[in-house]
Amino acid sequence: MSKHVLVVLTNHATLAGEPNGTYMPELTHALHVLNEAGLSWALATPKGGAAPGYGHDADALTREMLADKTLSGALADTAALSAVNPADYDAVFYPGGYGLLFDLADDADSQRVAAQIHEQGGVVAAVCHGPAALAGVKLPSGEALIAGRQVTGFTREEEAAMSTLDKIPFLLEQRMIDAGATYQKRKAWQTLVVQDGRVITGQNPGSAKGVGEALAAALG
Repeated sequence: MSKHVLVVLTNHATLAGEPNGTYMPELTHALHVLNEAGLSWALATPKGGAAPGYGHDADALTREMLADKTLSGALADTAALSAVNPADYDAVFYPGGYGLLFDLADDADSQRVAAQIHEQGGVVAAVCHGPAALAGVKLPSGEALIAGRQVTGFTREEEAAMSTLDKIPFLLEQRMIDAGATYQKRKAWQTLVVQDGRVITGQNPGSAKGVGEALAAALG
């Protein structure tokens, strides 16, 4: 029986007045790996409905994936996280993009779903800004999900290179450290995937494929 992955996206569509949302290559490159591994997936957002995004023309794989009616249809009509039953899933994956810093980072339903999936033996994965959704997740014990874990995510140097330091509500690198994680990073734009138990994180957009591969491997 195929393992089932919940992919959680943002509803927040802008950054400093410019179109934003989920950075589509981080979604498509990971989903391509999951598809190749025979894993099924479903999309959810805090409010449900259409999931905004950017980077649709970033590369050939992304264009090809987004042209497929299965993915385009799912992006147009995501499930609301409040209606998601975590027991239906073996893993949860958060692609990045700046949008989620404004909603998923503090979304109670997202935190509930991620905590329960991990508690029932599932895998929690995120890439680039995606780990922002993990920093506030608390396990039933009251301990933070990422406390004491090795993690990575979009770096301060990468934010500076994108000229976004004055546009974001918080610095991901610092928020993960504040949550008790041991934060790892490489030089800007170098790929890095960190796996600590059933928590998998990737540093930047180029790490999305690697996170997908690690997730697929963890699901057997």
